[in-house]
Amino acid sequence: GAKVGLLDADIYGPSVPLMMGIESRPQVMQKEGTNKMIPLENYGIKLMSIGFLIEENSAVIWRGPMASGALKQFMTDVDWGELDYLIYDMPPGTGDIQLTLAQTIPLSGAVIVTTPQEVSLIDARKGLKMFEKVNVPVLGIVENMSYFIAPDTGNRYDIFGSGGGQNLAKELGTEYLGGIPIDPRIREGGDNGRPIVNELPDTEEAKIILNIAKKLMTTVEANSSSNQDIEIEL
Repeated sequence: GAKVGLLDADIYGPSVPLMMGIESRPQVMQKEGTNKMIPLENYGIKLMSIGFLIEENSAVIWRGPMASGALKQFMTDVDWGELDYLIYDMPPGTGDIQLTLAQTIPLSGAVIVTTPQEVSLIDARKGLKMFEKVNVPVLGIVENMSYFIAPDTGNRYDIFGSGGGQNLAKELGTEYLGGIPIDPRIREGGDNGRPIVNELPDTEEAKIILNIAKKLMTTVEANSSSNQDIEIEL
């Protein structure tokens, strides 16, 4: 029942339009003497992405300062209305976008998303260290592509290794929020703009994702010392 906004801050590779099933462009309206973009909405979530403003399959070829400027515009020129949570979906790495966000607005925290193998955990460690340096609390770690359950036998296969996310959380003293399995229905939902949590909410995979969200909400609410809108970086 929370009022949620999702800002696609992956300027170079926006995926929210596809994954949320939206092809429209946001409208612009005058508010208090300035032009404000109105977020698009689907599944009860307000959405904004650079992908709504450019042609499909167009490449965004900008240097860091231009991308950071676009992100700042999304912060100031979008009329989000009243929200309980504003989530920023970030690109991988520790570049200009992450630093711009961390240095521009107060964040309730960041969620680190990794896969189990060491090559991904190396980057996750760097991301966590960066947030520590800019005083953004890390709310927890999510392990994506955690394992695969064979539909014919029910056997579990740890294709990319096992325990990487859990071990990293223990190593760095943060919460392990959960592991999301490899499942074709998750991929199909993302490709078709129909998230599995909406289309197949009773599946085990959807329940895992929803449980991660509930854990995150509990952590954020426990850490929040005010009634201001809560902003989370992913």
